[in-house]
Amino acid sequence: MSKPKVTLTQVFKTIIWPRRGILLVGLVLIVISRLAGLVLPGATKYLMDDVIAKGDMDTLKMVLLAVAGSILVQAVTSYILTQILSVEAQRLISVLRSSVQKQVLQLPIRFFDNNKSGALVSRIMNDVEGVRNLVGTGLVQLFGGVLTSVICLVLLIQISPMMTVYVLVPVTIFGLISLKAFSKIRPIFRERGKITAEVTGRLTETLNGIRVIKGFNAEPQEIRSFEFGVDRLFRNIKASLTATSLITSSATFLLGLASTGIMGIGGYMIINHQLTFGEFLSFTLYLGFMIAPIVQMSNIGSQLTEAFAGLDRTEELMNMRPEDDGTERPIQIGPIHGDIEFRDVSFAYEEGKEVLKNISFKAPSGSVTALVGTSGSGKTTIAGLAASFLNPQAGLITVDGQDLSKVSLNSYRSQLGVVLQDDFLFEGTIRENILFPRPQATEEQLQSAVKAAHVDEFTDRFEDKLDTLIGERGVKLSGGQRQRIAIARAILANPRVLILDEATSNLDTESESYIQESLRELMKGRTTFVVAHRLSTIRQADQILVIEHGQLVEQGRHEELIGKQGRYYQLYTYQARI
Repeated sequence: MSKPKVTLTQVFKTIIWPRRGILLVGLVLIVISRLAGLVLPGATKYLMDDVIAKGDMDTLKMVLLAVAGSILVQAVTSYILTQILSVEAQRLISVLRSSVQKQVLQLPIRFFDNNKSGALVSRIMNDVEGVRNLVGTGLVQLFGGVLTSVICLVLLIQISPMMTVYVLVPVTIFGLISLKAFSKIRPIFRERGKITAEVTGRLTETLNGIRVIKGFNAEPQEIRSFEFGVDRLFRNIKASLTATSLITSSATFLLGLASTGIMGIGGYMIINHQLTFGEFLSFTLYLGFMIAPIVQMSNIGSQLTEAFAGLDRTEELMNMRPEDDGTERPIQIGPIHGDIEFRDVSFAYEEGKEVLKNISFKAPSGSVTALVGTSGSGKTTIAGLAASFLNPQAGLITVDGQDLSKVSLNSYRSQLGVVLQDDFLFEGTIRENILFPRPQATEEQLQSAVKAAHVDEFTDRFEDKLDTLIGERGVKLSGGQRQRIAIARAILANPRVLILDEATSNLDTESESYIQESLRELMKGRTTFVVAHRLSTIRQADQILVIEHGQLVEQGRHEELIGKQGRYYQLYTYQARI
């Protein structure tokens, strides 16, 4: 299926028309500039036929004054034009980037699972760059070029209709070649955006995973991967250069052919006194003024084609459905108690490959529900469903009796806290990372969270305490330290529903003893889901759900399940032997 293209009508309605005022000013300035530019070729006729031929000094003064004035007008209008339109173009780029970033952040989690972060960065930052040629000087220059060519054409006809007709034949052929070439270039530019995003995405992954790469001595294969990507980009650029060079070379040939013919025809007419030398010189200059914008328009046309290709890719993102557009999730839920229930819930990441099958259980308000089972059994998927990151294909999930799929995500997630196995820390200070969910929290609230998660146990040893810079993704900290910061962040958020996915997996024995105590404090009065491989961490859970192959095979407290000597007993005793 072919991808939808942004039409000229769409661009006019959404980009050009809202800025009609500033573009109108730009058009007036370009008209003034181009009209002033025609003074010079017009003045040459008087210079040759009156000043030089007749020795008219008064006319010379008038000619020089007119030319100097026209040059000044061109300089001033060009400066104002660039200042007004270039600034507006950059403002539009920033607005579009913000709009695309906002749209991307509202897309479902599964979208991010299927797209590289580096590729999305490229699409947000690069795909909208081309609009500078729609609102900036590009579109106005295109109009100015057309205007100049039309005026020059009228003046050429007045000087010599025969020579003008001769010129129009190669110019028309050139125009047809250009239109054909631009229709071929647009898909190339659209593909270039895709390739650039892929190469950028891979490069971002490479830089983020540099320790793994060096640890496995895998630099050569990453170099080869990047070289392959930039070679694809080169071949794409080469294809577009081939098309644009066809336009340029055809312009050189056809317009050169026109100039050669003009020399012959003009020379013949001067010899036969059908044309003055001044008129011939003016015709030649007007011809240059008519042809130059046409050649320039081919370059501007290439820029506008690239802009449309970028907007095509931007439109793809903007047309994607947000996870909560306000229509399917109309319920604005107030402060929740936290009673969560799964009723015959099934889920599949790919059609026909169910990860969960008919899962049913209740997690009462304030209870701790532990999810255990082998890797890939579906534990994290259940946690993702409870966090509203995923939606079930079948069955129902309710919170306080409300269908979670109908509840506004903003109203629900504002009462949700998450601590993941590989929790993400932002580049900056420890303080900034803990304050992330509640930037306006008081110092007392911050310190309370720090103490509860035992973050002060290691920050007190740092010179800058909580203001210590931790590097990208917290690279300067140990796994246990990063995890404690993530837990402090969740404590500060004060959620009603808490998801702990392997929250103690990165902790050494001493750290784990600190954290178990703080987690118990954190979980009090909150509905908590704990995903854990280390079964020792969930012995005090109110209920344990044993998940195998996407099905709930056992349910109960630790002592009950041990007494049954079923699947949980096998998992627990196996770990105990280890």
